[in-house]
Amino acid sequence: MTVAPSGPEFSIQDIPFSYRGSWLNISPVVAEKTYADDLHLVSHQTGLHPVLRLAPEVPGATVVATPALLSWRAGPGRIDAVYDGPDTLRIRGRRLGLRVTAAASTLTPFSGTYLYLDPVDGAHVFTSYETGRRYRITVLAGALRRAGGVEALGTADRFLDLAGDQPWEIAIEEYATARRPYTASATFDRLCHDRGGEFGAFVDAVAPWRGPDTPSAELAAYVLWSATVGPAGFVTRPAVLMSKHWMDKVWSWDHCFNAIALAAGDPELAWHQFHLPFDHQDEAGALPDSVTHSEVLHNYVKPPIHGWALRHLRRRLPQPPDRAALAQTYDRLSRWTGFWLDARRAPGHDLPHYQHGNDSGWDNATTFDGDRGLETADLAAFLVSQLTCLADLATELGEPAARWSREADRIRTAMLRDLWDGERFTARSPHTGRRRTSRSLLDLMPVALGADLPTRVSDALARSIGAHLTTHGLATEPTDSAHYVADGYWRGPIWAPSTVLVEDGLRRAGHTGIADDISRRFLALCEKSGFAENFDAETGAGLRDRAYTWTASSYLILAAAQEERRVSGG
Repeated sequence: MTVAPSGPEFSIQDIPFSYRGSWLNISPVVAEKTYADDLHLVSHQTGLHPVLRLAPEVPGATVVATPALLSWRAGPGRIDAVYDGPDTLRIRGRRLGLRVTAAASTLTPFSGTYLYLDPVDGAHVFTSYETGRRYRITVLAGALRRAGGVEALGTADRFLDLAGDQPWEIAIEEYATARRPYTASATFDRLCHDRGGEFGAFVDAVAPWRGPDTPSAELAAYVLWSATVGPAGFVTRPAVLMSKHWMDKVWSWDHCFNAIALAAGDPELAWHQFHLPFDHQDEAGALPDSVTHSEVLHNYVKPPIHGWALRHLRRRLPQPPDRAALAQTYDRLSRWTGFWLDARRAPGHDLPHYQHGNDSGWDNATTFDGDRGLETADLAAFLVSQLTCLADLATELGEPAARWSREADRIRTAMLRDLWDGERFTARSPHTGRRRTSRSLLDLMPVALGADLPTRVSDALARSIGAHLTTHGLATEPTDSAHYVADGYWRGPIWAPSTVLVEDGLRRAGHTGIADDISRRFLALCEKSGFAENFDAETGAGLRDRAYTWTASSYLILAAAQEERRVSGG
């Protein structure tokens, strides 16, 4: 066994071992914020479901993970795992045995895992109620020492033992009902070589600029590559999930940052990311809150940052979309914008509203501590950006553009007239008209309009944003606020999307000094603490889900821009 590692090593506690296109991963994460002692084979078909526990016979084995190869090591013994395509793993051992056990010990008529010996090919098969799939174990070398719980009902240990006193190798396949007996089409070492080459080609494409000043670029690329799944269920296209931990969905603003990060190096995948939520646009024009394998949720929506995102996406694509693709995009973006103009404006009001903090993406931000339904400046600003994008698209396609421009002017004027207090933006109830202020960074997000804001407003926002800047980046609630909570979700922690939106807006408004500072601090934060869902604003520690793709994408977006400025002298 002389397989050389390919790509960066990473902590399996933080980042799952997976493969582009696969709905499987190996990880100790078996539920939200729940870590098992042993690694598990986890499937994300129908949700996050640990299916098989993978336990070396020697406790406390050291785990080493790279993009192409996962290894358990205990003294002279070693077990290696590699993907043989999206739905198959090959695992082999030398001088170290392995027990493969059903993660669910109890089988009921509606839950659990069953184990049987298939008389067709002699393989053992675990069937999972939770995923609705089968997991076939084919022995390729060596022999099983013992199989337990075969055809057992109720509560039982269902397992297969592979002994460490002889070299062994198995294949584990996930499939629906039946498939031909497994035969190895390549050696284990060839699979490792091929997986390493595939990841290497991906990182060369999406981060060709990487170097000593961007040491986390390869790991960021792996987080994206490994979180990508093939079309299945409600996922209509190749999709980058937010994570292959418990945040295993595509939310209808998270996807924008992944699309932008992928655009230059993998334009087809980037275009799919932008459009995936639009595949589930409802008759009112609304995008779903989220999409995943077996679920599309419409109980909330997400903010309309899609015009902003489309501009950045198109700027990075190596080839422009053809007319048919642009026309489809224009139609979808028009309907999405129409939802906000038609369904989310109270009679006689110029400004649209959120019905809940979840609609803003900033679920529990202090902006929403009083009224939940609010007309907010971030929503108005994003719509101004989207309406301007639609006007430009209409002109490009030979469609009438004036209505979009008029609506953009109307909302911009109302935002400044009704919500600006001279120093920051307020929020207003669509029911009572009562205005309220908060100290949330959300109230400063109109800075994303960049030079489209009056200079006095842009300058005031830049000053206020400075008060949110800690050693590590932009706190979503200032650390001296009475409402600041270190692990308070949108009530303090640093988040990637707010960082990118603010940095971009400040830079386009000419505030390059603070924009550079924000970018540098966020890059350093990721290099220190990885690609967590969010970060403690005071310590920089990673919080919540530790393998979040929009964080990795934001690192790639900001790092690429930094390198471009360095090369150009800008």
